[in-house]
Amino acid sequence: MSRIAQRFSDLKTNGRKALIPFVTAGDPNPGVTVPLLHAMVEAGADLLELGVPFSDPMAEGPVIQKACERALLHNTSLRDVLAMVKAFRQTDSETPVVLMGYMNPVEAMGYQSFAKAAVESGVDGLLTVDMPPEEAGDLVAALLEASIDPIFLLAPTTVDERIAKICADASGFVYYVSLKGVTGAANLDIAAVEHKVEQIRRHTDLPIGVGFGIRDAETAQRVAAVADGVVVGSAVVNCVAENADQPEKINEAVCSLLREMRQAMDD
Repeated sequence: MSRIAQRFSDLKTNGRKALIPFVTAGDPNPGVTVPLLHAMVEAGADLLELGVPFSDPMAEGPVIQKACERALLHNTSLRDVLAMVKAFRQTDSETPVVLMGYMNPVEAMGYQSFAKAAVESGVDGLLTVDMPPEEAGDLVAALLEASIDPIFLLAPTTVDERIAKICADASGFVYYVSLKGVTGAANLDIAAVEHKVEQIRRHTDLPIGVGFGIRDAETAQRVAAVADGVVVGSAVVNCVAENADQPEKINEAVCSLLREMRQAMDD
């Protein structure tokens, strides 16, 4: 059983939902990332999503776009991100780590080379925003051979036939994008999220994580009531951005938000 599957299984046994924060690797500088990952686990994170900086992050709103820009000022590469995961694994062998990013860096490294390097670093899953499952056969094969879970996105507009296709190719968990638009959007409709999650559950036994639009403890609690995992991106990255000039304050700012969310979700 993969680390991701084990973590969701343990959470289900204990009647809890997964808190999954996202940060961009190398933001605002590479030295911040590994200590922040550990701090988020201590604050209640169950899985970690680590963004691979990219120059054209098409699915991201301005908050994460600027995070990529800050990270790329330090030339943070995919290999640097893998090195960060490897450093994190020196003292945490249990918390699942999912890389989230775009296909270009993976294509440039090559699927087999990436999968080999990723598993050696301790990566558990890969979510590539711009790789549709219809085109992902070779990548999925390379990932599964290395025991890395391929994770795919589902959208509010995804129809039943395509939900079935995506769920058949996915592993670990599926990620439901709860809003139309880019990361950081607002106006989350919980009733609509619940309806879509029920639709997805008809096609898979995999856990369902929900992201986009989760900005505070209240929205985290409401999403946790209908999903298996709560993915928090822009709200966390905004804490980093607000303290980019004082990196020593980043961990506490991020962890204060996560502790509030964890408490609300558990309540």
